[in-house]
Order: sequence, then structure tokens, then C-alpha cells
Amino acid sequence: MAGEDEGQGPDFGRALGDRDRARASVLLAHQPVVIDDAVERGVDLQLSGHTHGGQLWPGKYVAALANPTVAGLERYGDTQLYVTRGAGAWGPPVRVGAPPDVTVVELASTRA
Repeated sequence: MAGEDEGQGPDFGRALGDRDRARASVLLAHQPVVIDDAVERGVDLQLSGHTHGGQLWPGKYVAALANPTVAGLERYGDTQLYVTRGAGAWGPPVRVGAPPDVTVVELASTRA
């Protein structure tokens, strides 16, 4: 999103434009705030980070003001959004109330 100031924001057309809509799609988007764009484009699953889960108490409340989901899995229409807290930190290498998280996502087809 920061790239938008330089005319280089997300390019959803290039990322999603020529995909086969009959197949499941996963969008890796650093910031969860693009979930509305993902929903509009029929993305099935968006995986994001950026928030660090709030990192320091009461950071999750501040992060919730700017992000639709701070950590975990939520559904927006037909699109699921998963936001990881991540294993690192921003600024001071301290976490309070937002433990680190390394997520393993396993994708499986219902048509096996």
C-alpha cells in the first residue's frame, strides 16, 4: 500500500486478471486492508500479515482501527482472510499480548 504514493500500489489486474475463475485462488497480500479488493475480484483466500497481531498491549486495539482483521481467520462474503501475527517484531523486539505465530497453511481439494 505504501507504494501507492509512488504510483506503484497493488496491481490486482496483473495478479488476478487472467486466472481460471473455476479454480480456487489464493492472494498473498502483505496488508489485510486490501480484503475488499480481493472480495470484489472473487478471491477465495487472502493470506496477510503486517499487523503483528498488535505486538504490544494495547496495540491490537490500535491495529484494529486500521485493519479489518488483526489476527486469525475471518470471512468477508465468499472470501476468507487469514492474518498471521508473524514471528518477528516491528520496532522494539518485544511482544506483549500478541505471541509470535508461524502459520502452516495446508490446501486440499474436495475433488480428489
